[in-house]
Amino acid sequence: QVQLVESGGGLVQPGESLRLSCAASGDIFSIQAMGWYRQAPGKQRELVAVITADGGTNYAGSLKGRFTVSRDNTKNTVYLQMDNLKPEDTAVYYCNYRILSYSDYAPRDYWGQGTQVTVSS
Repeated sequence: QVQLVESGGGLVQPGESLRLSCAASGDIFSIQAMGWYRQAPGKQRELVAVITADGGTNYAGSLKGRFTVSRDNTKNTVYLQMDNLKPEDTAVYYCNYRILSYSDYAPRDYWGQGTQVTVSS
């Protein structure tokens, strides 16, 4: 079993910053990729940012420059630094890990419970 625990969401004003964290624990042999997705009301879940095992990153085009994804391999934790937040960034943010467990033959995707980010004046 793998558990993901997210933290860091909240209510902020436009232009402010937030930092999200997601920590994985449990049956983990290797983490191949970590990332963040978000889902706004009435919309499909969309990619925010991904960071691979070798540190490569990929961002949704509109977010690059304001959002930064990073990882701490010693803590199995991924972070999302969000700067200059806008009302359109309001959504539930989910972390996603692709993990190979000791008990599995192939990697699986795991999701966090989601954390609400609301940007409003």
